[in-house]
Amino acid sequence: MKHVTILVPEGDVNVNTITGAYEILMGANEYWQQMGNPSKLRIQVAGFITELRSPGDFFVIYPTDIKTIRHTDLVIIPPVTGEAVSVMKKNEALIDWIGNRYKSGSELASMCIGAFLLAASGVLDGKTCSTHWRSIESFRQLFPHVKLVEDKIITDEHGIYTNGGGYSFLNLMLYLVEKIFDRSTAIYCSKVFQIDIERTTQSPFAIFHIQKGHGDALICKAQQYIEEHIEAKISFEKLAAELAISRRNFDRRFIKATGNTPVEYLQRVKVEAAKKELEKGRKSIFEVMYDVGYADDKAFREVFKKVTGLSPQDYRNKYSKIATAV
Repeated sequence: MKHVTILVPEGDVNVNTITGAYEILMGANEYWQQMGNPSKLRIQVAGFITELRSPGDFFVIYPTDIKTIRHTDLVIIPPVTGEAVSVMKKNEALIDWIGNRYKSGSELASMCIGAFLLAASGVLDGKTCSTHWRSIESFRQLFPHVKLVEDKIITDEHGIYTNGGGYSFLNLMLYLVEKIFDRSTAIYCSKVFQIDIERTTQSPFAIFHIQKGHGDALICKAQQYIEEHIEAKISFEKLAAELAISRRNFDRRFIKATGNTPVEYLQRVKVEAAKKELEKGRKSIFEVMYDVGYADDKAFREVFKKVTGLSPQDYRNKYSKIATAV
């Protein structure tokens, strides 16, 4: 029998991730027993705090004292909202506990920005990790030795599992159910809880935030120029010359400031503009393509899919106002 500990950190915890994880694992275990198998899980909700109240005090969770847990096979870390450094400081004892459990052989799984608590324990250094796309920049700054993957819903490496943002923790739970039980149990849970079992990327949900808080005035000018000329064929050689900087230094400073090369940034700005037009649903894909400066249909589709994980047609079918209203 596997022992699973669902943590209750201190701070503004998303209670639904705790109850959701518990319900899915319990549902999987009950189904497993209905198929004639012995119980496979013992689940505890534990932390250093004595209670966790949901918004509006609709219900209260009373966690087990985590100091009483001597062994656990899997630790699940929910997200805590708020300023990352402050959240980590409040949970220093819990972070130490997480690191010690991994050294003792426990597997670890973080949900969304729960990855910050996981990374703070040091166990992610040199390993891959996923987190909410909105937290990518701050995560990279705090944990430069972690290999952050922007587009993946789930990562799995050396007994550590992480997932992207929001309610994609449901996909992580299905993934863990399949590892603990089997594929048929995971499919059962996907049907009962109505979770898309095949979701693997968070790219379609990412909103490209134009990063200008880096303090490099020259690169801000370059960004503004790119955003105002998305329909044009931009020469970065000429743009660098106009800004009185060598192309090599321009590229170096641009990457340092934004996390993207100039070409990648231009592509993402174009794709973001295309996404907004496709969401409106009024223009054809070819009209949108020309509006954002592409003349080559194949090139546009390749870049769009690279950034979003979907073809332009699939994106419009999924998110356009006209399509969703039908």
